[in-house]
Amino acid sequence: MKIKFLIIRFSSIGDIVLTTPVIRCLKQQVENAEIHYTTKKQFASIINTNPYIDKIHLLDGKLNDLINELKKENFDYIIDLHNNLRSSIIKTRLKALAFSFNKINLQKWLMVTFKVNKLPKKHIVERYLETCKIFGVENDNIGLDFFIEKTNEVNLKSIPDRFKNGYAAIVIGAKHNTKQLPVEKLARLCKEINCPIILLGGKEDNEKAKIVIEKSGKNEILNACGNYNLQQSASLVKQAKVVITHDTGLMHIAAAFNQHIISVWGNTMPEFGMFPYQPGKGSVIFEVKNLRCRPCSKLGYSKCPKGHFDCMNKQDLTGIAEKCNGLIN
Repeated sequence: MKIKFLIIRFSSIGDIVLTTPVIRCLKQQVENAEIHYTTKKQFASIINTNPYIDKIHLLDGKLNDLINELKKENFDYIIDLHNNLRSSIIKTRLKALAFSFNKINLQKWLMVTFKVNKLPKKHIVERYLETCKIFGVENDNIGLDFFIEKTNEVNLKSIPDRFKNGYAAIVIGAKHNTKQLPVEKLARLCKEINCPIILLGGKEDNEKAKIVIEKSGKNEILNACGNYNLQQSASLVKQAKVVITHDTGLMHIAAAFNQHIISVWGNTMPEFGMFPYQPGKGSVIFEVKNLRCRPCSKLGYSKCPKGHFDCMNKQDLTGIAEKCNGLIN
């Protein structure tokens, strides 16, 4: 007899990728487990090729329509990895036994407001997996999953010849500006990297990428921002020699491929538990430590609340470039 699980995580890219060990471990370790997953429609491409998911339910409009669809499934258990108002409504309406992820909001508030560190020394993946502990599920330590459809695999023959013998991928975007290196810093970083570079991001990053290329004066840079869909961008991340990235979704996708990751942290901090999970052995974190104002938020802002933006303006760009060049070589 099937045991039906519903996993809830509505957003965003990185957060959904970080739930993939729960999906895999439940499917492989619970006998006769049938795994359903619900998320927002715009994030379907992250999970629609996941072989451990039996059925996907998408939020596209009214929450009530989704709930009516979910009610027909008669779930045995709900694994709530979002734990917000919407997921609480779903749990109440479905009346299945639910296990919810602890968002440690109090500990984050203490860290942001008073710089008192009561944060658990656990990656968020481990905290996600705690929701399944009652079922005997253990961390298989395989890491994150990201599956690319064959039609979205980017053939390097389709890009200019100078990138075919290896390149560094730089993810220039992030959801909040205070997680991003300023354009001038990105341009200087590109100058110091001794290999071709592909700039990755969404459509909203395309103009920024053009400015970075112009200011760098380097002709071995390809602007891929907005020119590839998420799975195609993931394919370019997978084929890179090294990935330089802010705290963003493509960072976690890179970790799913065990890539060498140079992650650059601004107003947030790795101690919140969302640093790259089991990346390549050459991976490293760059952050400006001992700033009295950092972290200023658990998420981010459109601009630095203090005006100086020291958490990014004081980054060791030469150190980042030297690490990248070392990994390339």
